[in-house]
Amino acid sequence: MRKFILGLDEGTTNLKSALFDVDLMDIVCIEKRSFNQVYPKDAWVEQDAEETYQKMLSSAKTILKKNQVKPEELLGIAITNQRETVVAWDRKTGKPIYNAIVWQCRRTTNMIKSLSNQKKNKIKNLTGLIANPYFSASKMKWILDNVKEAKVLAKKHELCFGTMDSFLAFRLTGNHVTDTTNASRTMLMNIKTLDWDDELLDMFKIPKESLPKILSCDANFGNVKSLLNAKLCSIIGDQQSSMIGQGATDEGNTKVTFGTGGFVLTNIGENINKTFNNLLTTVAHTIKGKTEYAVEGSIYSACSAINFVQNNLNLFDEVSKTEDMAKSLKSNENVYFIPAFTGLGCPYWKDDARGMIVGMTFGTKKEHIVRAVLESMVYNTKDILDDMKKNGLEKNFLSVDGGGSQNKFILQFLADMLNCEIIKSNHTDSTVLGAIYVALVGQNIKTIKEIKKVSQGKIKYKPQMSENERKKYHLGWKKALKKI
Repeated sequence: MRKFILGLDEGTTNLKSALFDVDLMDIVCIEKRSFNQVYPKDAWVEQDAEETYQKMLSSAKTILKKNQVKPEELLGIAITNQRETVVAWDRKTGKPIYNAIVWQCRRTTNMIKSLSNQKKNKIKNLTGLIANPYFSASKMKWILDNVKEAKVLAKKHELCFGTMDSFLAFRLTGNHVTDTTNASRTMLMNIKTLDWDDELLDMFKIPKESLPKILSCDANFGNVKSLLNAKLCSIIGDQQSSMIGQGATDEGNTKVTFGTGGFVLTNIGENINKTFNNLLTTVAHTIKGKTEYAVEGSIYSACSAINFVQNNLNLFDEVSKTEDMAKSLKSNENVYFIPAFTGLGCPYWKDDARGMIVGMTFGTKKEHIVRAVLESMVYNTKDILDDMKKNGLEKNFLSVDGGGSQNKFILQFLADMLNCEIIKSNHTDSTVLGAIYVALVGQNIKTIKEIKKVSQGKIKYKPQMSENERKKYHLGWKKALKKI
């Protein structure tokens, strides 16, 4: 009998269903969908959560039908998702009452600024996060303060809040649930107790009954009648899922993802006693009753910056051409691109910053701008890893995935700027694979050690740049940042 796990990957700009053959230990079919982005005001970002759900369900049904999967062949369903993005919905109908407020949205910047230093320190100590509009708590408060239906439903005890995983799980199973990784990104969960913190709920005036139940990543979240009545047996945030998908599961392992945003996570095991000033402490996973943590640095705009110069500046017609465009230049000729479309994330934390191209002359060509965009991801990654090193975190393994990992210029420049060997992930789809692997481990089909063996990449990039050249490039980046 065939055996499958169905992976549902709900990203920031697109989604996919992936059918994983347990015997082959590989994805055998993928069904993708894109969905709309809404930008109501400067630095506001929204999505239609109902559209996202319907397209996710459609892609899942299509892939099961296309492969003639029988109920007894589908061992489980796994969800991975964009984190921090908030949905508010009616508990009775399951319908959203407002667009999803996306993690990139900066509408609550002033709300966060108004918090006292005492409250900001409390947030850092309780959650491991830096008080920032990036996270879910202020988005929930904004909805309560500005969406009339939210207030009405809250009074009737019928308001539901959740990140995208929670909304999808509710619509698929009828259960209001989430996992520890997604909950750890809300700025409402106590990172030590792994439960909603009453002090934080009071700070943002979020009713506890409106929040989902927090479960481990490998819990039984309920059965999905619309998808062969299979059980939903894995939920994990996309960046934590990518760690597992790339085999970065041991303490000291680091993974980098270049997707819509950029994300650098280092596994720190079970110890969370240390506080990292400009970095985030987050749950890496809770599997088999054991919770491990990671230190994270987040880049708000990575591949989304590539999409910007393609769609808005028309510098190229195919993303694949950017590699050769960048390689056609001997150097960047001091042209730098600051991708602060919605501010700058870690380790700078400048929410009011906006994008900028620095160093242009009459000799600047489109190739220089494209190269500067690609380089910007690497410089930000280096700054995050340098900050981790200052905090005593040494990487012993560095793997890279995401759409940006398909660009050989980016990978070689990353190896050069970090002055270390990097490993390209085996799969561009390591995010959805991570969630699938959690399902396999949770159901005792595989162990974490076995997963690590099959998930680690084989293609390696080694540094080729001189120390003087490396310092010159990075100094130029630092000078460009000062202009913001």
